[in-house]
Amino acid sequence: MTFEPERLGQSRSDLAEALRSQRKRAGKTQTWLARRCAMSQTKVSNIESGKLTPTIVDVELILEALDATGSLATQILTLARTANTEWQDHWSSRRRGLDKKQNELARLESLSTEFRFFLLSMITGLLATPEYVRASIADVPGDQSKTVAKKLERQSVLYDSSKSFTFLLTEQAVRWPLLPPMAMSMQLDRLVSVSRIPNVRLGIIPLSGYIPERPLNTFTIYDRRLATVETGTGALILRDHRDVTAYREDFDRYEGYALSGDDARAKLDEWASAYRR
Repeated sequence: MTFEPERLGQSRSDLAEALRSQRKRAGKTQTWLARRCAMSQTKVSNIESGKLTPTIVDVELILEALDATGSLATQILTLARTANTEWQDHWSSRRRGLDKKQNELARLESLSTEFRFFLLSMITGLLATPEYVRASIADVPGDQSKTVAKKLERQSVLYDSSKSFTFLLTEQAVRWPLLPPMAMSMQLDRLVSVSRIPNVRLGIIPLSGYIPERPLNTFTIYDRRLATVETGTGALILRDHRDVTAYREDFDRYEGYALSGDDARAKLDEWASAYRR
């Protein structure tokens, strides 16, 4: 499948039209299709009107019920996969205001209970000191005080005992010198403190030994339903269960190389001491 970011939004309406046309071509009603797929008629109607983006499993059930096979079924499944992928470029986010992005993340965090963060090159805002937060958006023009405040406000979610967090940070992410040495040592002290929150697991992957893996991106997984993958110019939002499962499997493998608990804290203390020296 050719990936064209500008097509991602349009694919939802294309998918709705394709599924509606396929049902009519088969001579079936929405009520009949809903019964065959164990869905409500309202759900089928919302899918065909484009109000609801169906999962890949939903589309597979619909195509099976309508006896759709061959190249047409393949094209519809390709549309479904694209419709379950969203592209958010940095420029659009900046035009809207980064504080608006923080509101979106806060809503997503309120709706999720299990979080996995793989941090390849930087420390995420949930773990950052105010100085680190400000430095991370220093290249964005204008007054960023609202964004900084909202990033720090979001950190309160870490203390919600109904949620669980696992953070995996590479040594590069931890030690990248975004701040002067003393401020970096304080940032590492912050990581040690967060690692002691009961519902937080923090793992450190040292750049030593043998790691036969090749991680390419920072990514976050929300429950089993959504993964976000960061690139240099934006982020992919993936809802296809196959994509989410693949990233969960990657995360589990990377976690096998991580130090955690007292071992992770000892390593962080060692690096913080080096900054202070």
